[in-house]
Amino acid sequence: MKRTPKVVVMLFCIASPRLKWGLGLQRYAAFSSLSTSLASKLKDPSLVPSLVRSDGDSHGETFGVYDPGASARQFKDGSALIGKVRRMGRGDAKNAIERANSALSDWKDGTTASHRSAVLSKWSSLIKENADDIATIMTMESGKPLHESMGEVTYGTSFIDYYAAEVIRPSGAGGGFIVPTPFTHLGETTPRGRVMAINEAVGVVSLITPWNFPIAMITRKAAPALGVGCAVVLKPSELTPLTALRAGVPDGIFEVITADKEVKEVGEELCSNPIVKKISFTGSTPVGKLLMKHCSDSVKRLSLELGGNAAFVVFEDADIDLSVNAAILSKFRNAGQTCVCADRFIVHRSIEKEFVSRLLEKTNQLKVGHGTSDGVTMGPLISSSAVEKLTKRVNEAIKEKARCVTGGNAIPESGPQYFEPTILTNVNPDSSIFSTETFGPVVAITTFDTEKEAILIANNTTSGLASYFCTNDMSRVFRFSALLENGIVGVNEGIISTASAPFGGVKESGLGREGSALGINEYLETKYVFLNV
Repeated sequence: MKRTPKVVVMLFCIASPRLKWGLGLQRYAAFSSLSTSLASKLKDPSLVPSLVRSDGDSHGETFGVYDPGASARQFKDGSALIGKVRRMGRGDAKNAIERANSALSDWKDGTTASHRSAVLSKWSSLIKENADDIATIMTMESGKPLHESMGEVTYGTSFIDYYAAEVIRPSGAGGGFIVPTPFTHLGETTPRGRVMAINEAVGVVSLITPWNFPIAMITRKAAPALGVGCAVVLKPSELTPLTALRAGVPDGIFEVITADKEVKEVGEELCSNPIVKKISFTGSTPVGKLLMKHCSDSVKRLSLELGGNAAFVVFEDADIDLSVNAAILSKFRNAGQTCVCADRFIVHRSIEKEFVSRLLEKTNQLKVGHGTSDGVTMGPLISSSAVEKLTKRVNEAIKEKARCVTGGNAIPESGPQYFEPTILTNVNPDSSIFSTETFGPVVAITTFDTEKEAILIANNTTSGLASYFCTNDMSRVFRFSALLENGIVGVNEGIISTASAPFGGVKESGLGREGSALGINEYLETKYVFLNV
């Protein structure tokens, strides 16, 4: 396949009669330099530009991006550094918002839905052509195994493809509906006028994305936003900014802010600036609550995909092998660092021994190591503080009489950010490892005797993102899924996210939905027009 050089600055290079199609991110590039260790792994190192804009707050300052899978020696001698990124501040965020607002009208009103659909399709194609390099960059900055990064590239582009098709439908911008009028001419029964509803792009939107899915969380938000005619200001995680800057766009339509020291100040600007009409955030529940407060003064629209604490229930009639395979996929993907990872394993007492035995067998087959190494199925945690936090929680659970079947320790010989795949049984449901989001490779198991007991344990949390259960009883499938207080439920399966399904939580796990036809509504306003004609 023919490679497309400079994909980072040419992803949106389709001609438009009204838009000035420049080399979008080339003018506003956030990178300062790329390490030799990372560049040597890429087929096309030019994917990462080395241009710095001089306006704003940064004054040429940069911050480092590090390989979480590096050894202690590499962190000490500096070779864990894989790149330096421009450090931006509140002034940069304000400038980006103003540029987006200046470009909005031509993008929103000067292009057709078909044109924006074609732009999205081109973006998807160029990412796919450079999938190997993008996956390598993702693995080097997030730590996940290379096969998972390749899977995320596919997953991420699936949202672009989906919304490239969706934006040209009546549900997109410019679409809507006409319904019969309830009004009549005075003294008559003859209908008067028409009732019309029109979908319109919200305007400038800010997207704040996490480190654990550095491309998919961007495409899941940006594709519908761009497709309906919004201008986007993106703030990716400071831990994984390299993957985030894969796309170049028309000037102003897709702005990117990279910040580490002034993350709070940048967030406040995105939330308080009246130009921004909507915030979409994926991250922790405490930060989501803070953003809600900041957005309240200007009454912004919000989409929040916040923390989870997923239950994984295994009933006595479940297929044990199928249940174990689902558990492995749900728990150990990205070293347990996803918001929909199974955290609380609730297993029927009669099958606990068999389930744990087979789960242990599968867990022992996991190969922990650097994500670029052959055969590795689980990488490191994102930071040494994450390892410390997880170690503390595991030790607390053991002191509370939990039994450690396997693992339970950090792996310092591999690096300061590795942790063993761990299975704990006899876990107290009130313990920290069970009652709060783990974000690590720990299976915490408690048991139950009745279905009523299982639902009480599963719903005993302020979170409500995802849950899973395994059974062969079809009546139970419908009964139990209806009782679960979650936005997403997986039955006999551990990975259920897809572009065509709505993704989102209830309770303190967030607001709104991403993916599916519902996801496009998050970036649209509906205007009612009465036509007295």
